Amino acid sequence: MSTTELKNIALLIDADNTSPQGIDPVLTVMAELGQVNIRRAYGNFAKDNLSRWDKITNKFGIRPQQQFDVSKGKNATDMAMTIDAIDLLYQGKVDGFGIMTSDSDFTPLVTRLRQDGILVYGFGEKKTPPAFQAVCTRFLYIDELIATTSDDNGKPNTKRGSKAEMVDLNDLVLAAYREAKRDDAGYAKLQQVGQIAGNRSSFDVRNYGFKSLSELFGSLENFKLERRDDNQVYVKRLH
Repeated sequence: MSTTELKNIALLIDADNTSPQGIDPVLTVMAELGQVNIRRAYGNFAKDNLSRWDKITNKFGIRPQQQFDVSKGKNATDMAMTIDAIDLLYQGKVDGFGIMTSDSDFTPLVTRLRQDGILVYGFGEKKTPPAFQAVCTRFLYIDELIATTSDDNGKPNTKRGSKAEMVDLNDLVLAAYREAKRDDAGYAKLQQVGQIAGNRSSFDVRNYGFKSLSELFGSLENFKLERRDDNQVYVKRLH
């Protein structure tokens, strides 16, 4: 199923394990897939640490799903989210999911959704276990999404990933470039390089503080960009 066919998208939020500050940029990303018509947040909103969700749910049209703590050590939120996701899957009401959580307990759920060809975008913190990140079609770091939006003064935030993250990024895009089809001059289509890199679910330029693939490659000293008459952008490794 291509992303152009997706229409009805569900965003399920584990309020216990995510920040309400990320809702706006997450919804912006989800718009890539289609209309986010189903928006639900799960948690025990009677707790003080979830009080910030009150205004957020009203502002963004999110339906709170109250889950009382039945017993200590048991997570009713996880169970409710999982049941709702499977219900939506079997009812055929959605074409894609967004899962906001940093909890690896949702790994089996995402695995099951993807077995039916459903695209699943994951959103969480960098501490999110790699197993959950890997099973998502794409996983994005909420803090990086927030950082790449405008700050309080309306100026773009130019925060970039750490030195270690940028080294990993350079290795990733270099490997993707090598796998891409190149012309006699050594140029490859930027779109194809991005698609190859995107086979790693956690890869998204926004995870590194960039807004577009061309902006990312433009920041790398060992690559050169070229826009041609076909209006396609090409990239070449310099050294």
